[in-house]
Amino acid sequence: MRRAYRFRLRPTVRQHVALGRCLASHRELYNAALQERRDAWQLREISVSYGDQSAQLKAIREVRPDVAAWSFSSQQATLRRLNRAFAGFYRRVKAGETPGYPRFKSAHRFDSVEWPKDGDGCRWQPDTRRVYLQGIGQVKVTVHRQVQGRVKTIQVRRDGRRWMLVLSYDEVPTRPLEPTGAAAGIDVGIASFATTSAGEQVPNPGWGRVAAAKLSRAQQVLARKQRGSNNRRQARATLAARHRKIANQRRNFHHHTARALVARYDLLVVEDLKIRNMVRRPAPRPDPDYPGGFLPNRAAAKTGLHRSIHDAGWAQFVSILRAKAEEAGRVVIDIDARHTSDRCEACGHTATENRASQAVFSCRGCGHTANADEHAARNILRAGLARLAATPAA
Repeated sequence: MRRAYRFRLRPTVRQHVALGRCLASHRELYNAALQERRDAWQLREISVSYGDQSAQLKAIREVRPDVAAWSFSSQQATLRRLNRAFAGFYRRVKAGETPGYPRFKSAHRFDSVEWPKDGDGCRWQPDTRRVYLQGIGQVKVTVHRQVQGRVKTIQVRRDGRRWMLVLSYDEVPTRPLEPTGAAAGIDVGIASFATTSAGEQVPNPGWGRVAAAKLSRAQQVLARKQRGSNNRRQARATLAARHRKIANQRRNFHHHTARALVARYDLLVVEDLKIRNMVRRPAPRPDPDYPGGFLPNRAAAKTGLHRSIHDAGWAQFVSILRAKAEEAGRVVIDIDARHTSDRCEACGHTATENRASQAVFSCRGCGHTANADEHAARNILRAGLARLAATPAA
């Protein structure tokens, strides 16, 4: 099993400055490599590969002592990062999508450096709670939890005014829980964050909604600052800190909710939600009577719904739920989300009108009524059990 552990770094003033230089040097390498690929294609219509650019690193380090100060393997990892961006671009092009071409990274969009192997330009020292980084030295780490396994990669990430250490571990042992013999379907929503087939409801804390006023004020302060000024830089950091606090609260809530569900149920069934489609902007509706005009498409009405969906963070929750279930020896199944909300559990009648309101399900075929979220969760569980029964044992 593979896991990532995130700890806070405690660099000295000198190390803080060195970390900033390291990040800037890798960002320069990333942008230069991107520029080389663009120029090669525009001028000669040839492609430059990762192997071509990696082979140039030795010559670059000989003429640039400031570049040679950092780990060779971490610079190769930065070039591989650019190569993955191009691979994703070409994959989306072949799929018929409209992808964005890989773009240059500004100082605010390049926040991490990775060392692909422990001992090659870096060294994790758990006994002394320090990490050695070439060109920076031994940096203190706040280790708030026990880690197990074998270190695979080491990453340093800038998080606002802080520096974080991300350790990727392989061969992490599992910690199976005692079987409970229970199974549950989970319906995620807005009014109630999660509802189980047993009728348990987890209230939605709505961290973004609660902090909306503070975010709005911070955004207004930032908008009034002159671009390039120190005051704008400080206002940007304040706004980022408030967004980071909301993200941390949301992630903590997801961890606690997922842990509680994994402790109670052996089998968990969730919907395979296409969240990107759910928050897609409605297509414009041209007005046939007025050329150049448009009919209402309810875009403004959907804005609030989209904001609530992002605030709930369903995708992150399901990802955390899967990780905790794997560690505890539980099973998580995802099923098709279609008709879980409008199909009657009693007679099987399926119609949009069955969902009488956000809170009530009322079948137009047989008259069966139930709480809409609990009814959907039972449909989800039923579909998951059917899929499990249809899947041959390995």
